[in-house]
Amino acid sequence: MSTWWRVTTGGLRRAAERPRSYHTIQAIPREITGGRISARDRAQGRIPAVVFAQDYLQSKAARSTSRKHLISTEKRQIQAILSSVQLPYFCSTTFPLQIRAGSGSSVLLESGNVHRDPETGKVLNLVFVWADEGTKLKVDVPLVFKGQDLCSGVGKGGHLKIVKTSLKYLCPSEHIPQKIEVDVSNLDVGERICMHDIAVHPSLKLLSNESIPVCKILSAKLEGAEPATPT
Repeated sequence: MSTWWRVTTGGLRRAAERPRSYHTIQAIPREITGGRISARDRAQGRIPAVVFAQDYLQSKAARSTSRKHLISTEKRQIQAILSSVQLPYFCSTTFPLQIRAGSGSSVLLESGNVHRDPETGKVLNLVFVWADEGTKLKVDVPLVFKGQDLCSGVGKGGHLKIVKTSLKYLCPSEHIPQKIEVDVSNLDVGERICMHDIAVHPSLKLLSNESIPVCKILSAKLEGAEPATPT
């Protein structure tokens, strides 16, 4: 069972450990690809998917030796998981995977590639990344901002500007945080929280400039809030 670490709403210097467990994702292998094959799978209530080692996504040279499995998953199960976990947390959550027909099982991490139909919102394809024990993965971890209703700066008429909606970490597979909660309740007008203020498990390595703010309280005199900076 995996654990996830977060910044508690009581302060930025503490991290809490909490178990999480979800149903094993059931999949069957696919031997061929193509638009017609994928359309047939979707018509049968399945979602085409692929599982890579992360070095496959990062280095073309490693592609010949990386583990790669073409699979399809049950549409109803994925929809149920998305309803309970929700995006973007699904993209930083580890799940057990059972590939039937003798291919064994392993733990995997969703890489963030959830392909949806732009009109209907239906999930079309999934891309997973193996998260074997002892490996390290680059993960975009979503930020969740808490305490706006208690924020002294907001109470004085200020505005919370969110600069970053996620942070990229190099994470051991056993310590991948599903999300990080950032407490803004103690911020006053003109104050900010930077990346280095956020406490996470010590095994996580931030892959960004630590001095960059993730949020700040702007004065009410400043008109127009800039959009959050994508990671």
